[in-house]
Amino acid sequence: MMASKGKVRGASGQHPLVQNVTVTEGGTANLTCRVEYNDNTSLQWSNPAQQTLFFGDKKALRDNRIELVRASWSELTISISDVTLSDEGMYTCSLFTMPVRTAKAYLTVLGVPERPEIDGLTKPAKEGDYITLTCMTQGSKPAADLRWFRNEKEVKGAKEVNASGKTFTVRSSLQLHVDRNDDGVAYTCRVDHVALAQAPQQATEVLEVHYAPHVEIIHSPAVPQEGQYLKLECVSKGNPSPDPVMWTKDGTDLPDLDRVIVEGRELTFTSLNKTDNGTYRCDATNHLGTSSAQYVLYVYDDPTTLPPSTTPPSHPIPPDPTALLGSHVSDPTVTGSRDPNALGQHSTDHALIGGVVAVVVFVTLCLIIVLGRYLARHKGTYLTNEAKGADDAPDADTAIINAEGNHAHAEEKKEYFI
Repeated sequence: MMASKGKVRGASGQHPLVQNVTVTEGGTANLTCRVEYNDNTSLQWSNPAQQTLFFGDKKALRDNRIELVRASWSELTISISDVTLSDEGMYTCSLFTMPVRTAKAYLTVLGVPERPEIDGLTKPAKEGDYITLTCMTQGSKPAADLRWFRNEKEVKGAKEVNASGKTFTVRSSLQLHVDRNDDGVAYTCRVDHVALAQAPQQATEVLEVHYAPHVEIIHSPAVPQEGQYLKLECVSKGNPSPDPVMWTKDGTDLPDLDRVIVEGRELTFTSLNKTDNGTYRCDATNHLGTSSAQYVLYVYDDPTTLPPSTTPPSHPIPPDPTALLGSHVSDPTVTGSRDPNALGQHSTDHALIGGVVAVVVFVTLCLIIVLGRYLARHKGTYLTNEAKGADDAPDADTAIINAEGNHAHAEEKKEYFI
């Protein structure tokens, strides 16, 4: 039972004081009327039909649900058990003074919604189907609120409210386009209402969705070699489960060998060899379809030799001094891994190359010196007078005269050789 904060008060002194009360259907309501000052005047409670319930400590209405809690000159408290919606209404407390003074308290009765029910679920549903889930609850007052959850995540539905007397019927629908991800998902419809604050009502349905299988092959090791163990696993997902799966090699049945073992979804080779090369296929089927996956097996040669280690020993062994004294220098145990013959051959090649380079350098220097001395001695060439005037002269005398006349231009006739 809940009492409202607002009080319906009379004036101070001989005036009754009451409170509004809210109670859940089926609960118990306590109605209390008090006066601050009373000169031995009686108090009375009446129901919404103006029927007297109690006059002081005297019960007036024969209703086994109504009982006296406390009666005195300053207080009259009664209780109504197993409250129904018909008990809701305005209750009156009267103080029989002259004139009679009254105070009114409203009793609100909450209608408890019924446990919700989910309809429209098809079991099983097929992948790609459209289905509509409907959740309904009755008897709520005020109207309840319905909420949908997909596992733990809330999803939005379409709500519809209809009045039914003093209570309400509430429906909420949820449309789904189901796929394989909905298989095994729980859809919950929860009722929220003030009368269910401590224990909300809810209903849950788990979807079962049938879908065609999907297949893939998992293998180990990554690089199969001769003599190794190899396992191929056919991983298939489908509802109903596609059991058993079928293995084939190159489009035909598997060879009947002791080395090839089929156990459920696994194909095992105990010791690989070249005859196992081929394309292996796994097929899985249910009533909705078939799926397959292939694995191309190529068996590699088993490596027989290992490459030399490049990691130096963690603790090198020092050479034995006695072995050094009794061995030649060319002994590989003394000189390490170097070939003494290869060392002498490399020294000869270096000497020959050095000699050729020295000869080339010497010859080059000699040529540079000779060319320099020649250029120094023949720095310029000078013409004789006859030669200077020989241009356009018929004889030697004329050439000399022409040369003397053109002395001022002699510089233009010089030729330099650098």
